[in-house]
Amino acid sequence: MEHLSSKRKLSIMIAIMAAMLFAAINQTITSTAMPRIISILDGMEYYTWTINIYLLTSTIATVLVGKLSDMFGRKPFLLAGILLFMIGAFLTGTSTDVYQFIIYRGIQGIGAGIIQSTAFTAVGDLFPPRERGKWMGLMMAVFGFSSVLGPSLGGYLVDNMEWHWLFWIFLPLGVVAFVMILTLFPKSTRGESTNIDYLGSLFLTTTIVPLLLAFTWAGTQYDWGSSQILGLLAGTVISALIFIWVESKAKNPVLPLHLFKNNVVTISNIIGFIMNFGMMGAMIYLSFFVQGVLGISATYAGYVTMPMSIVMVVASAITGQLMAKSGKYKRYALIGIPIMIAGMTIMVFMNNVPMAVLSMAVFGLGLGLGMPVFSLATQNAVSHSELGVATASSQLFRNLGGTIGIAVMGTVMANNLSKNLSNALQSESAPDFSQIDPAVTEQMLSFANPQALMNKPLLEQTQASLPTDIQPLFSQMIDSIRDALGLTLSTVFLTGTIVLVVAFVLVFFLKELPLRTSNEMPTPEEANQEKKLAVDKA
Repeated sequence: MEHLSSKRKLSIMIAIMAAMLFAAINQTITSTAMPRIISILDGMEYYTWTINIYLLTSTIATVLVGKLSDMFGRKPFLLAGILLFMIGAFLTGTSTDVYQFIIYRGIQGIGAGIIQSTAFTAVGDLFPPRERGKWMGLMMAVFGFSSVLGPSLGGYLVDNMEWHWLFWIFLPLGVVAFVMILTLFPKSTRGESTNIDYLGSLFLTTTIVPLLLAFTWAGTQYDWGSSQILGLLAGTVISALIFIWVESKAKNPVLPLHLFKNNVVTISNIIGFIMNFGMMGAMIYLSFFVQGVLGISATYAGYVTMPMSIVMVVASAITGQLMAKSGKYKRYALIGIPIMIAGMTIMVFMNNVPMAVLSMAVFGLGLGLGMPVFSLATQNAVSHSELGVATASSQLFRNLGGTIGIAVMGTVMANNLSKNLSNALQSESAPDFSQIDPAVTEQMLSFANPQALMNKPLLEQTQASLPTDIQPLFSQMIDSIRDALGLTLSTVFLTGTIVLVVAFVLVFFLKELPLRTSNEMPTPEEANQEKKLAVDKA
């Protein structure tokens, strides 16, 4: 596909971005509406499963399809991904109970994983590494646009329409994307080997599933030291060892182990893991800070995280153009990650909305500069025949980083919150409850938790219902709890900052290979010549 005309490539990229937008907007549009939908379906006790099932199925589909698309081409998988996502979205909208909803969300997740994996790999088919950067930037812009538009649109739709339409309203876009891929995308050609590694696929799945479940449930559903979490982690280790043994014997492994002997692939994947670890901590807990500590309503809290998406989109697009022009990528990671660290450092000390907005904008700038580097570096370091599996490995590590990051940040928060709450309610500035009716004291102390702080209308309603002489004590207590939560979240953000420092150190170990101007791997003589030219230009 590299030798197609520029006009044909542009048409195909529009089709791919339409498919990406269809999957991304359907995911972000439900983020704000999901609690209400699950409440309507009377299944709040299964709420986490509506999120977990999508994460599980999309992650597994992403990594398994990577190798299969190398073998059978991208087109059939792009079409299958769009079709499965459409079917899943339509069925999800027809759900009459939470069990159907979870099953259909799983189908959506499979489709999303296939689209995500195949779309980014298809860019590598169309363009040599030197030109990919600018298109990777535009692909990230699609995600950024959906993350800006989706939550606000979802909130509006669920307030003014039946919730089913959140899953149906963009189905026409899916039809358009399917037709465009079907007609514009070149016919797929099979690779040399079509032996599918069924055993490797099985043990890769049984490694990923318990690992994701362990870090999703740890600290929330079960204690870290519980038999359930330890059992899942033990299952992960056993499956991983069997998987490594199976892959070492397989003729056509689903995830070739020799990829991880490649310095660029391994270091890029580790850094991608750590960056997503930090990014998810910023996204999840900044909203918590804005609502719980600063007392901003949920509607306006979404606007605080918006600068990150907007700045990231612009920075990604510009970084892509600069990489295409210079043929170099490492410098943008060396600039971007310190800016991310600066953004998260601001979060450690922030105490008002302007600082929160500034921290998100700075963090988004660093993310936009650094994030496109590592996918491009990975693709540039492998042969075209392994493009799909290398891209899938990169996305797998990012997904794992996000999941594990949320779990670890949550544990850091839980371990510090109880201590800080206890200290806050026993400090000299805490209200004196000794002269208050015990029933009123009990009512007030029911708000001594971060979840209660997130419900601003209930706080205001409760304060208004208390006797006039008690209301100042209630305000004093809430201020003490907000201070405790703020101190706790500062510790969470500090943890994220330290993790990102590790990523920055690792960038120095990333070997920079000149971005190829062709999808063909250079011969040793050509590689030496390119290296010499790069040194002369520098």
